[in-house]
Amino acid sequence: MAFPGRPRALAEHAFSPHDAVLGAAARQLGRRRFLTVTAAAAALAFSTNLPARGAAAASEMDSARITDDPFTLGVASGDPLPDSVLLWTRLAPEPFTEGGGLGQQRVAVEWEVSLDEYFAAVVRRGTALAYPEYSHSVHVDVKGLDPDSVYHYRFRAGAYLSPAGRTRTAPEPGAAPASLRLAAVACQAYQDGYYTVHRHLAETDVDVVFHLGDYLYEYAVNSAGGERRYTDITLPDVFNRETMTLADYRLRYALYKSDADLRAAHAAHPFVVTWDDHETENNYAGAVPENDVPPDQFLVRRAAAYRAYWEHQPLRAAQLPQGPDALLYRRLHWGTLAQFDILDTRQYRSDQAYDDRPHAPGAESDDPARTLTGAAQERWLLDGWNASGALWNVMPQQVTFSQRKFDLTADARVSMDAWDGYRASRGRLVAGARAAGVDNWMILTGDVHVSYAFDVKENFDDPDSATVGTELTCTSVASGKDGEDRPDVWDTYMKANPHMKFFNARRGMAVVEMGRQSAKVDFRTVAAISTPGAALTTAASFVTEAGAPGLKPA
Repeated sequence: MAFPGRPRALAEHAFSPHDAVLGAAARQLGRRRFLTVTAAAAALAFSTNLPARGAAAASEMDSARITDDPFTLGVASGDPLPDSVLLWTRLAPEPFTEGGGLGQQRVAVEWEVSLDEYFAAVVRRGTALAYPEYSHSVHVDVKGLDPDSVYHYRFRAGAYLSPAGRTRTAPEPGAAPASLRLAAVACQAYQDGYYTVHRHLAETDVDVVFHLGDYLYEYAVNSAGGERRYTDITLPDVFNRETMTLADYRLRYALYKSDADLRAAHAAHPFVVTWDDHETENNYAGAVPENDVPPDQFLVRRAAAYRAYWEHQPLRAAQLPQGPDALLYRRLHWGTLAQFDILDTRQYRSDQAYDDRPHAPGAESDDPARTLTGAAQERWLLDGWNASGALWNVMPQQVTFSQRKFDLTADARVSMDAWDGYRASRGRLVAGARAAGVDNWMILTGDVHVSYAFDVKENFDDPDSATVGTELTCTSVASGKDGEDRPDVWDTYMKANPHMKFFNARRGMAVVEMGRQSAKVDFRTVAAISTPGAALTTAASFVTEAGAPGLKPA
C-alpha cells in the first residue's frame, strides 16, 4: 500500500543540515587575510541562511497549501552502496523565480522505496524536511536495503506525487559480480543544444552513470535558450547574466533540470557526480580565479557555487560544503569487480603554468611541487590502490590524463589545464599505480568535448614503454554544439600521440561493460543536437583485457 496516511519519520534516513563553518579555505589564504573578506559577502556565503535549530527554527508549512506541482525539477539518486542509496528532489513550483515559489517555511516531504514500479511492495518510507535555507532540496540516505538490488522510489508533498525513479544498490563487499555496465557523460552547456544524449541515456541499460563535470555553465543564457531554436520558450532575464551569487547558481540549476531529457536520465539511473570548472568558473585553480579578482572574493563565489551544487545533486551529508570547501573526492565499490576512486581536480590544484596557455612542457609546468589533486587527495588515492582488492581500479575524473600533443613539432604544445601541465603530479600517480600492482587501471575523463581512447604509458615520450592502463574520454552531452568530423585533427593527433587510439568530435557518451576477463567500451554519438531527436550510433568500440592493459578494436 502506497503512502497510508502520513508515514512515521525515520530520522536515521533523512539528512537534516546544520551550520557550515569556514573550513580549509582560510588556510589557503592565511587566516588573517581570509577574515578581511567583507562582512556582507562573508555572511552571505559562509554563515547566514542556514537552517535554524531548536526554538528558533523556521515554521513548517502546511503542505496542503502547495497549489502547484512542486516536483518540476524531477528526482535523482546517487552514490549506491551495498545497503543504501541517496535519494534527491527539490521542491520548486516556480522554478524560474528566486526561492522556487515556496517562501521561507520548511516543508515536510514524504518518501517511499519499493521493490516494484507500482509501489505495491514498499520496503522503506519516511518523512524529510525541505529547508528553505537549502532551496527546499531533499537528500534522503535510505539505509537497510538489500545489496545488488533494483528499487523504485518517489516523493510526496501535499497532494502532489513526484515522478517515480529507478535506482539500485551495489553488490556486497565480498561479492564477485560477473559484470557491471556503466555510462560516462560530461559537459552539458544548455545553450549549445538539446539533451538528445540524455534521452538516449535514459533508455540505455546501465547500472550506474558517472557524470564527470561541467554539469552546468556559468555563462549567460539568452531568452531564446541559445541554440534551442525549436523550443517554444522565452526565458526570463535572470538567466541572461553570468552566475555570481548563490541565487544565480540556484536558478541556473533550475534551468538545467527543467530539461525533460536530463530529468529522464536521472530518474532512470543512479548517478555518481563530480565537478570540473564551469560549475563555478572557467578554468579556476583552487582559490585562483580565471580573471583578475582577489582570491578572497573569489572564495565567496566558490562557496555559493559549491553550496548550490550540493543542493541540486544526489550527494550525501559528507559532501555538504563548509563555506568554500567540500569533500567531493570519495570511493565506491562494486563488490570485488571494481573500485571507483572519484577525483576532484579543481579544488586543490596549483595555478596553471604559463598563464594557462597551451605551451611546451618546461621548468614552470614541470616543477615537482605542482599538484593537480593536492597532497591529501593524492595520498588517499595511492593508499586506496594499495588496499584495493578489486579486479578493475577505475578513476573517474575531469581533465585529460594522457599526454596530448597538439602538433608535430619538436616543442609541441600541450594543455596547461590538463595533466600535461602537471607532469610531476601525473608521474607520481603512474609510479603509485605500478607500485601498488594495479593491473587494470581505467581512467574516465570529461572536459574536452571530444571522444578519445588512450593507452596510458609508463613514459609517454617512449612509445615502447609499458602500457599501465587505459583512458576513456566521453565527449560532451551538448557543449561544443553539434561538433564536426575532423580528419585533419585526427591525423595530426595520431601521429603526435601514438598512444591515442581514437578521436571523435561529435556529441555523445561512453558506455563501458566490465567483466572478469575484459572490459569493452562503446563510444556512442549523435549526428546533431541543434535539432532534437537524432539517432544514437556507435562510432567505435574497443576492448581491454584483464591483466593486459591496452586497447584493441572490438
